[in-house]
Amino acid sequence: MARKKDSFYFDSFTSCGQLACQAAQLLADIMRTFDSDRIGENIDAMHAIEQQADEHKHQVLDALSTAFVTPIDREDLAEVSDYLDTVVDRIEGVLLRLYFDNIQSIRPDALQLVEMIERSCQEMCKLLEELPQFRRTNSLREHVIAINSIEEEADQVYINAMRKLHTSCDDPMQVFTWHEVYTFLEYCVDSVEHVADTVGSIVMKNS
Repeated sequence: MARKKDSFYFDSFTSCGQLACQAAQLLADIMRTFDSDRIGENIDAMHAIEQQADEHKHQVLDALSTAFVTPIDREDLAEVSDYLDTVVDRIEGVLLRLYFDNIQSIRPDALQLVEMIERSCQEMCKLLEELPQFRRTNSLREHVIAINSIEEEADQVYINAMRKLHTSCDDPMQVFTWHEVYTFLEYCVDSVEHVADTVGSIVMKNS
C-alpha cells in the first residue's frame, strides 16, 4: 500500500479517472438522447466536470513543486496528471464541436465511438485504482492491454465511419462537420491510451 504521504497523488489520479468516467457517461447520454435545444445546459454540466479535473491537475502540480520526495519520478507524476486532464478536455471538446457546428442529429457511427470512450474510461479507472499497489499487482498490464485493444477497435470504427461519410454524403458541409466530430471522438480514446501507456511505462521503470 502507498505510504500515507504519497497517497495524495494516487488519490488525485483516481479522482480524475472518475471525473473522466463521469464526462464520458454524460457525453454518451447526451448523444444517445440528443436534443440540440438543450446543448447549452449540457455544456454547462460538462464544463463543471472539466473544472474539477483542472483543479486536481493544479493541486498535483503545486504539490510537486514543493515536494522533497515523491513516490515515483515527479516528471512521471506530472505527465499522468496532464494526460488525465487532457482526457476530460477532449471529451468536453466533442460536446463543444457539436455545439459549434449546430449538429441536429447524431450519426450511428458516432454512437459506436462514444461507447468506446465510455469503455476505455471505465478501464482506465480500474487501472488507476491499481496504481498505488503497482509493485505488488499483476493486473495493471491487463488493464493497459484492454485499453490498447479498445483503441484499436476505435481506430477501425473511425476509418469505416470516415469512408462511409466521404462516399455516401453529398453535402460538403456535412462531410466537413462530421469529419471533425469523428476525429474529436477518436482523440478521446487516444488520450485514454496515452494515460495507460504512461502508467505502463512507469510500472516498467519502477518494478
